[in-house]
Amino acid sequence: MFKLLKKLRKKDVVLMLVCLLLIFLQVFLELKMPDYMSSITRLVQTEGNKMSDIIEQGIYMLLCAGGSLLSAIVVGYIASIVASSYSRTLRGLIFHKVQEFNTEEIKKFQTSSLITRTTNDVTQMEMLIGLGLQMMIKAPIMAVWAIFKILDKGLEWSMLTAGCVVFLLTTVGILMLIVLPRFAKIQKLIDKINGVTSENLSGIRVIRAFNAEEFQKNRFEDVNNELTSMQLFNQRAFAIMMPLMMIVMQGLTLGIYFIGAFLIENAMMSEKITLFSNMVVFSSYGMQVIASFLMLAMIFMMWPRASISAKRINEVLDEEVKIKDGQGLKLNNRKGVVEFKNVSFKYPDADEYLLKDISFQVNQGETIAFIGSTGSGKSTLINLVPRFYDVTDGEVLVDGINVKDYKLKELHNKIGYIPQKAVMFTGTVRDNVAYGYNGKKHISEEKLEEAIKIAQASEFVEKMDGGYGAHIARGGTNISGGQKQRLSIARAIAKNPEIYIFDDSFSALDYKTDSSLRRDLKKYTKNATSLIVAQRIGTIINADKIVVLDHGECVGIGTHKELLKTCKVYKEIALSQLSEEELENA
Repeated sequence: MFKLLKKLRKKDVVLMLVCLLLIFLQVFLELKMPDYMSSITRLVQTEGNKMSDIIEQGIYMLLCAGGSLLSAIVVGYIASIVASSYSRTLRGLIFHKVQEFNTEEIKKFQTSSLITRTTNDVTQMEMLIGLGLQMMIKAPIMAVWAIFKILDKGLEWSMLTAGCVVFLLTTVGILMLIVLPRFAKIQKLIDKINGVTSENLSGIRVIRAFNAEEFQKNRFEDVNNELTSMQLFNQRAFAIMMPLMMIVMQGLTLGIYFIGAFLIENAMMSEKITLFSNMVVFSSYGMQVIASFLMLAMIFMMWPRASISAKRINEVLDEEVKIKDGQGLKLNNRKGVVEFKNVSFKYPDADEYLLKDISFQVNQGETIAFIGSTGSGKSTLINLVPRFYDVTDGEVLVDGINVKDYKLKELHNKIGYIPQKAVMFTGTVRDNVAYGYNGKKHISEEKLEEAIKIAQASEFVEKMDGGYGAHIARGGTNISGGQKQRLSIARAIAKNPEIYIFDDSFSALDYKTDSSLRRDLKKYTKNATSLIVAQRIGTIINADKIVVLDHGECVGIGTHKELLKTCKVYKEIALSQLSEEELENA
């Protein structure tokens, strides 16, 4: 918790100090009012005093009340500014940290949990800061100050007040022991309910197609009911606190007057007015003490959940990113050269290697393709180039430099990546295609149109309402899979990189579109290097090199015709898609 509070900006710390001064003023004014009340009581009980003296003391009380109210308003305003500023800072830190995460870290935390930590957990911290500035600081100051004010007013009353305070602290402590462990579970359940909800929304078509609405509803209800039960238990536990507080407060008042009546009855006549005045003042100060602990109790109700949230936020901020920037090197004149040297790879915590001793080189202007059965490691292999994962053994070189030595920004600027699953962002066609334009602010309209034309997307884009300015929904839900794939390819073309990585990026295209796209792409990218993962023989048949993978091992490298003669695995794949006559004429 305190580690996270260090993230406060200097400006916010200054505002908190202003709050502290105003709270001191507020407490001083509130605790001054019983003194004036005591004076009024003596003036009323003593003969020969003027009404103007009583009114004067009353005016002082009103001024104290008004000053205290004004201080409270200013403190509340400043606290809201500090709290919202702090939450903005925290969300920014989490967002930028997550931006550094790679696939391994994302899988570790899960997307649903990261969303909860950025929203719900930060909100808990914001609420604690906002109310904490108003209550957490004020309550102990008021309690200590009020206790010192009443210490000399009567031993019996002081002992009664001390007993009430001990009872309250014991009650709060027991509640914290019961409730605190459950708050950690609540945050995890919120992660879980976010995950289930996200699955339901993203997979709505499949759910409906398989008539699985009832099954998914039951999954959601199980998590929702568990979360509700946990929340109800905590709220019921905390619900005990408020009635107890009221009983203690009213009981203290009753006790003070009961003891006061006994003391006044047995006191000498000269002491009765002083005792009565002390009783009235003690009653006011006693209420201030109990009110202080009531405020602390409210903070204690928020503290457990905020502390769990702080721990979860710190887990994200303290996570060590496995794939870090290299030192950066002076780049040489080589362009588009990709080389694998005895590369082996296994996923973190996996026992077996997914890729074993892979070696090849592809030069500028060449196209290398990767083919193999499902699970043979094709996508994993090309994901090692942009460092989505780091190799376990061996080296991956780009332009003769180990990818680990590059700054990630420099490495990614060399690469145009088209993922297996086309990703579209909320915005326009223009926004999505120009998304990765090598960090430049603008892309010319001619360049944009050319990229879309090469990707065979012009026909459907021009028919869309708004053309290049047509709206693309989140995830591209308002366009088809093939259209998303073509726009994803256009995005990489617009970037004009040295190296293109196509991770099975033609799978949603029909044969005619696939053929036209590859033909135009070959002309446009003649000076760039292309790495292609594909399942279709027709997509890679004209590649300069084809790497055949089988269970993570390279079982053949060569051209299409060479592999038909020398690689049994490749020939089997080819014959499963094309006839021998078609292969011979290819």
